[in-house]
Amino acid sequence: MNSLFGVSSREPFIVAEIGKNFICAKEEVSFQRNLEMAFNLIHLAKEAGADAVKFQTHVVDDEQAPMSYTTPHFSGMGRFEWVKRNTESTPPRFWKELAAFCAKEDIVFFSSPMSRGAAWRLEDVDPPLWKVGSGDLLDFVLLDYLAQTEKPIILSTGMSTVEEIDKAVNFLKRRKANITVLHCVSKYPCPPQEQYLDTLAFLRERYSVPIGFSSHSLEIESAVAAAALGVAVIEKHFTTNREAFGADHKVSLLPGEFKAMVGRIRSGEILDPGVFGRGVKILDEVEAAFRPYFRKSLVYGQNVEKGVLLEPNMIYAMRPQLYLHGLPSEAYEEVLEKQLAQDRAKYEPIMATDFKA
Repeated sequence: MNSLFGVSSREPFIVAEIGKNFICAKEEVSFQRNLEMAFNLIHLAKEAGADAVKFQTHVVDDEQAPMSYTTPHFSGMGRFEWVKRNTESTPPRFWKELAAFCAKEDIVFFSSPMSRGAAWRLEDVDPPLWKVGSGDLLDFVLLDYLAQTEKPIILSTGMSTVEEIDKAVNFLKRRKANITVLHCVSKYPCPPQEQYLDTLAFLRERYSVPIGFSSHSLEIESAVAAAALGVAVIEKHFTTNREAFGADHKVSLLPGEFKAMVGRIRSGEILDPGVFGRGVKILDEVEAAFRPYFRKSLVYGQNVEKGVLLEPNMIYAMRPQLYLHGLPSEAYEEVLEKQLAQDRAKYEPIMATDFKA
């Protein structure tokens, strides 16, 4: 019985990561069409045996600086334009409709808020848990808010060093958060032999929390092997068309493949984890290339006058760190309650020199 996320199911908790895969074409479509696509994916995920479906929620105004660039894994649209489109395609009503449909389908609904503002938007539908994507591992503005909700948090660790995972886990543990740590390799797709399932035991021993596996590989055997190693969560991207427009379709399982994976996991099949790479994963140059685009810097969330003490709502964490050059998002606690030495404008990066000694 897996009671970790408030649902009654056999372990592991299997998540169909729909993300933004309800968007399938570069041309914008109607709200109703996006909704119908999302409904279809939810229904198919339920039929395939998933315990939950997970989406990704964006609010561009506190996530993405308004500058045009593409990321290494998706050149079909500029990152700002892509996040803006996702924000506009998914107003609050979208999430309410999805949550209601999931309740009818008897499948758990949740999402990855890609910023604190996105988490605020999702609170209207009261998801039972949160997922933090690898790019937001060090978004302490977001993590601080999520911990305050006292809901379980699944924390993905792709493109990260062990020292960075330590920082995030310790930040959440100090807030007594209920954490599950997901092993993840941020490669799109990830070669099967570079999954490094020995990392699962390493993370379990290091943090003494439930461990899961999030895979961007197109095979299903690594997930079957991970399940046999006793993980609490398995997450795989889910689509109906790997050739569709979007960032994640190409690394997603089709419904039949997902169903086969669930069947093999539930049957208790045991596979040799060594086939997927021996040793503990370390950050390599392919993953490192994503970090400047997806990691965040601290910026001012409003105009702030000299002499003011910084409060949480005055601080945003925004992408991309590559161009913003401010303090990194994990410096959040260091700037709280600091007094400004000068006036600062909304969206200006927060710098170490902004404060009185």
